[in-house]
Amino acid sequence: MLIRNIHIENAPETTDVRIDDGVFTEIGEHLAAAPGEQVVEGHNGLMLPPFVDPHVHLDATMTAGDPEWNETGTLFDGIRIWSERKKTLSVQDVKDRARQALELMASNGIQFVRSHVDVTDPSLTALHALLEVREEVSDFVELQLVAFPQEGILSFPGGKDLMREAVREGADVVGGIPHFEFTSEYGAESLKFLMDLAAETDRLVDVHCDEIDDPASRNLEVLATLALESGLTDKVTASHTTATGSYNDAYMYKLMRLLKMSRINFICNPLVNMHLGGRFDTYPKRRGLTRVKELTENGINVAFGEDDIRDPWSPLGTGNMIDVVRMGVYAAQTMGYSQLQDSYRYVTVNGAKAMHVTDHYGIEVGKPADCVVMDAPDFYGVLNTNATMLASIHHGKLIVQKTPAQVTMNL
Repeated sequence: MLIRNIHIENAPETTDVRIDDGVFTEIGEHLAAAPGEQVVEGHNGLMLPPFVDPHVHLDATMTAGDPEWNETGTLFDGIRIWSERKKTLSVQDVKDRARQALELMASNGIQFVRSHVDVTDPSLTALHALLEVREEVSDFVELQLVAFPQEGILSFPGGKDLMREAVREGADVVGGIPHFEFTSEYGAESLKFLMDLAAETDRLVDVHCDEIDDPASRNLEVLATLALESGLTDKVTASHTTATGSYNDAYMYKLMRLLKMSRINFICNPLVNMHLGGRFDTYPKRRGLTRVKELTENGINVAFGEDDIRDPWSPLGTGNMIDVVRMGVYAAQTMGYSQLQDSYRYVTVNGAKAMHVTDHYGIEVGKPADCVVMDAPDFYGVLNTNATMLASIHHGKLIVQKTPAQVTMNL
């Protein structure tokens, strides 16, 4: 396959890219097509590594309104509603909804996904379903699964044993939710438990950490310290961390030093946290996001996730990471020209770093031929024009191809 006339990651010049046997084999100007070689015209578009969604909940996807709508828009009502819906889960139910969401995501160029799956369920129904889905979709998406204790580890009966069993059965990542534990002491103890479990089983870590507008919620300092002292460092991800938006600046200055030393990753979920955050404020009303700009400026890896696709926490969701970036740059006030150009990294390379897949991710000769082509010459153009994704290529196979919409103006 030869892809012609594209800009790779905002490069000003156009180039061509050759793919053989599912691998990038040549990148250069004016490459000649071999006899019988498939040629894909890039139309002066933007080629990026494939989109990454490093934080989504496929077990709950497509359940908005079932058994009721979250009319308050709070995180806690979402958890309450999901606890009721969880009682009716079946393996086929979860598989059908997850597959629907993943196909939607693939249609928008997402090829790498990390999904949290609730394991505060003695039957582990959702985990069993998503373990099957992980294998069934491997030809078009790489799926990681997080053992996620939605109702807590210490605060849920048998929580520790369920986490251990989930890892034994094949979860790739160990999760947690320390701010939802009954006490701050339980929160800290849950972090120590899950970090030990990850170290013992050679798993990554991704914790729902301080997803609350509470300046006293300070599990992040515990997680970062454990990451530093255990040596797990960048194998650890802190998701949400919305409480940082409520921390005073003196404390945040002190904390930033630890965060840089620990080398942990951060995942911000701009769509859902702009929806859930500040719900207990009248005015002034907080934005409900982590400190994206400050973390990025300090060289800390920050990625964006969609988190929810039509579930009890968010009734909306398109499986499109461009929506996530647009909300993120507005809410985080990262709207400088260079910031906008670079914002694609939040949903590509930064997510790949958090997922620890960079050894086989990126547009480089010798790496698997995974990429997307957008109908704009750079990412600033993508954001401004809602550019169509022209092609999504996975392991050298053209899995999605689109044609830009034709618009006729009769003015």
